[in-house]
Amino acid sequence: MKNHTPPQQSRDNIGAFEPVHPERFAAAQKSTWVSIVINVLLTSVQVVGGFISHSQALMADGMHSLSDLLSDVLVLYANRHGNRHADADHPYGHARIETAATLILGTFLAVLGVVLLVAAAMRLQHPETFQAVNPLALAIAVIALVAKEGMFRYMLAVAKRVRSQMLVANAWHARSDAASSLVVIVGVAGNLLGYTFFDLLAAAVVGVMIAHMGGKLAFEAMAELIDTGLDEEEVEAIRQTLLNTHGVRGLHELRTRKMADNALVDAHIMVDPKISVSEGHYIAESARHAVLKHHHVMDVMVHIDPEDDLKAKPNAHLPSRPGLLAHLAERLGEPGLQDNRVVFHYLDGKVDAEIYLPADQRIAAQADELQARCNELVLDDELFRVIHVHRSHAQN
Repeated sequence: MKNHTPPQQSRDNIGAFEPVHPERFAAAQKSTWVSIVINVLLTSVQVVGGFISHSQALMADGMHSLSDLLSDVLVLYANRHGNRHADADHPYGHARIETAATLILGTFLAVLGVVLLVAAAMRLQHPETFQAVNPLALAIAVIALVAKEGMFRYMLAVAKRVRSQMLVANAWHARSDAASSLVVIVGVAGNLLGYTFFDLLAAAVVGVMIAHMGGKLAFEAMAELIDTGLDEEEVEAIRQTLLNTHGVRGLHELRTRKMADNALVDAHIMVDPKISVSEGHYIAESARHAVLKHHHVMDVMVHIDPEDDLKAKPNAHLPSRPGLLAHLAERLGEPGLQDNRVVFHYLDGKVDAEIYLPADQRIAAQADELQARCNELVLDDELFRVIHVHRSHAQN
């Protein structure tokens, strides 16, 4: 039995955009537009200023700011499309658009960092090309450092408030920019003190920093896209939540996978094999709601097992109800047995049966004799393990 409620699917107003989380969408849009404006200004000032002041490090930092600008545009796109409701083609929603955007951003940054590193390394091999930089470069680098650090703090606060992995990644990208601007300051200052190679050395370090950050973002996004599970601590917390649910006797399989800022959970819980289907469903719903309430999970699928099916013998080879009834009636010599209520329990490769005899039927008076024949039958029967005969209907 599986209990699963898929994420809400919106089929009405097709084509009209309604974000799943309006507050998160609005906050992400605002912070991203702030970042776009700042990065447009920084890119222009750093690239032009670096060219005028002959600072390779400042120009490299300007390219870093340009990468921020491009990533902001990517974030705007992913934020809009990733916040759409689930539909027929995407029953789990569009959250992984954010993950794909993070992968693209990370790959782009890694490539850009390598290009800047190689360019600086090649120029470092020719000392005769080293130039003294203009003090203007130092002033621009300081302004860029202040702007990027302020932008980092603002964006990280927004990202934590709305719990967006993509915005967190973008915020830390801004922090990496601040760190690169600090490196540029050191490089330019060293150049101004007479160590002309410091500027190119700073450009190479900036390239390494960009490549490292890009590689990290791309790796984390790829891990999510290949369904990497949650960390061990969170999985154990989810396990305990399930086991603490009343009616859950055990848990023998728990799988998780990341879904942007949320997670999807699959669990196999064990319950009393003799309870009703409706009670089993109730226990599954209770377990599911407990996980949704106490953990940052988007959806939970609960599979109900009467036993540990990883250790118990399989039951798939056993006949279905019609076959079992026919077999039981033939061996007991009771052709009218199927007229009574019979409950089957498929357990550990065999079947336990419960036969309920109405008190007003002739056969009910012979219940003890029928129970004796059933006890004899199970001694050598290939299908039935236990058979219980009840004298009247039992409420399940």
